[in-house]
Amino acid sequence: MSARVVGSATISFGLVSVPVKLYSSADSSAAISFNWLNKNSSARVKQQYVDAHSGDKVDKVDMIKGYEFTKGQYVTFTPDEIKALDQKATNSIDINEFIPLGKVDRIWLDKVYFLGTDKGGARAYQLLCEALAETGRAALGQYATRGKQYLVLIRPMDGILVMEQLHYATQLRQPAEVPIEHVDLKDNELDLAKQLIEQSAADTFSPEVYHDTVADRVMEAIQQKVDGEDITAEPTEEPQVKILDLMAALKASLAEGKSSKAQPKAAADNEAGTKKKGATSRKKRAAS
Repeated sequence: MSARVVGSATISFGLVSVPVKLYSSADSSAAISFNWLNKNSSARVKQQYVDAHSGDKVDKVDMIKGYEFTKGQYVTFTPDEIKALDQKATNSIDINEFIPLGKVDRIWLDKVYFLGTDKGGARAYQLLCEALAETGRAALGQYATRGKQYLVLIRPMDGILVMEQLHYATQLRQPAEVPIEHVDLKDNELDLAKQLIEQSAADTFSPEVYHDTVADRVMEAIQQKVDGEDITAEPTEEPQVKILDLMAALKASLAEGKSSKAQPKAAADNEAGTKKKGATSRKKRAAS
């Protein structure tokens, strides 16, 4: 399935303009969702708004937006007033500066879009993409659309441009706000922890080897329901014994890792030995 176009825009830096198309980087249809139904009629149910004080139903024409500036007190805005506050949609991605890509921590990331070429923009698109790749920098700017203004970062990836929608600084909490207890680590604890990391280290990022087993289980249950079969709950596994001592846990983890690596090797050696024996037997039969 090809990527879905979700909009168009123009990247502007200096006097250069790059018309682009925006594509969703994720397939939302892959997510499994359930609808609320009336269990007596199997018809879908609809949401409705009610007055928090009286409990009476409120029609949409009688609703107005309000901002709670203090507990229980609101300032209200009409639809026209809200519209007047909206950012004018220019569909322009205005680049303000080019920054080292490695300086942008992943905590800033909100959403990701792929950018494709639009009419007349292929040369400028490729120029920007290759220039960013060779300088190791990313373009930081703002993008106004649908009444809002977003902070965005444009970077190259596999020959195309990617636009990352970032959080604003006021939207992020600081790590210092999280209370943690500091302790003094022992050198041998740190050494074992590093050994454990190296034991399971990989040189590449390969997300395709991981699979959403929960989604598979849900889809399997849905198909069973469609086929008229009953769903039986799997037996609950016995809780595993927790190792409370940190050093013991590290040593046990290392031993378990070595054992799991040895098993595939032993299986491979057995398979090789079986093939070798088979080849020897065939040679003897041929000779006789």
